[in-house]
Formats: sequence, structure tokens, C-alpha cells
Amino acid sequence: MKAHRDRRGCIACGLYAAICPEVFQLKDGLSSIIADEIPEVCLDNAKEAEENCPVSVISIFK
Repeated sequence: MKAHRDRRGCIACGLYAAICPEVFQLKDGLSSIIADEIPEVCLDNAKEAEENCPVSVISIFK
């Protein structure tokens, strides 16, 4: 599984990094995806980050 975020719509709230720091980070006020593939042990947290994004810019896909 992979993660994607639409940077144009991102408000850099940092919620995704708090929920799943193995996949997402907030650095210098910008959102980043730091994992090319989401580790299986982090998949539930990555999906939680997707579901809780306040502007719905995160997507988890195959």
C-alpha cells in the first residue's frame, strides 16, 4: 500500500504525523510522506490518518 496527499489542499495541521509518524511527517511547515510503501504494521494507523484528515487530502491505495 502507498500513501498520497494533495499538497495543494494540505493545511499542514500535522494530525497525520501524530497518528502515523512512520509514514508521514511535518517538516518546515510542509507535509511529507516518508515511506515509499506503508509497512503492514502501520497500515491501520495510515488509514486512520486518511480518515481523520480535516481537508481530505490523504489517500491510501494499492
